[in-house]
Amino acid sequence: MIVKKVSESVEQNLFEMAQQCVMTVDSGQKVQLTQIVAQAWRENQLLIQSVQPIQPISSPGQPLHLQLVAPKFVPKRTLHTHEGVVALLHALAHIEFNAINLAWDAVYRFRDLPAQFYEDWIQVAQEESEHFLLLHEQLQRFDCEYGDLPAHNGLWEMATDTADDVMVRMALVPRVLEARGLDATPEIIAKLRQRGESTLVEILEIILHEEIDHVAKGTRWFRFCCDLRQLESQSMFLQLIKQHFKGRLKGTLNHAARLAAGFTEAELLALKSDSRENTIVL
Repeated sequence: MIVKKVSESVEQNLFEMAQQCVMTVDSGQKVQLTQIVAQAWRENQLLIQSVQPIQPISSPGQPLHLQLVAPKFVPKRTLHTHEGVVALLHALAHIEFNAINLAWDAVYRFRDLPAQFYEDWIQVAQEESEHFLLLHEQLQRFDCEYGDLPAHNGLWEMATDTADDVMVRMALVPRVLEARGLDATPEIIAKLRQRGESTLVEILEIILHEEIDHVAKGTRWFRFCCDLRQLESQSMFLQLIKQHFKGRLKGTLNHAARLAAGFTEAELLALKSDSRENTIVL
């Protein structure tokens, strides 16, 4: 991939660049622009200043042929068939593609925060783009492109629901939806290992390791917001879950990964006993 200087391709305002990353339609161009803007940030080429008013984004840039459906209509992702493996890869690529958009939307939407906030989510956006590339290369190995299969829109729906409050966004996207990926991935890895899919196993192990840090960033900034508002973070987290989700937590928690991502033992106990989370559809 050829990474150009930011001055050759985009304006030099971080928030405008983040919006452009979110709205880029082509997946390859989104990945490349993400790399360009991340490099520009590292080289101090971007200014943190609000120039244009923040706009709502009802739908991010995504492949034009991608069909978004209700979760029950997403193709079955059993690992017992070729089609099931392809469906799984497509679903994981879709999650990583959305994660790029979510990271850039957090940069774009939430203003007047410490520079480290933007540093963190720019790093997340870049790593999510690398995850997407790894998965998309494997998807192409099965003669499939991202957008060829239907996908659900749960991640972005939560982004629009939390667009007005950075504290709520940090609680419900990294610490709920993305944390469910920490729970589900080890089982997927085990099944892929049984199938002899060593390359996919290696990729998912990389992703799992880096996603722990992404969830940890959500934890850190959620607690930062709680501290500013003089709120007790654990009770606020559980309150937000009850307000925004219905149903009970399904499956097991990845205890070690969640602890590494900043969850407390008390939070994990509360999630196990009376969580009202929905399960992210992987």
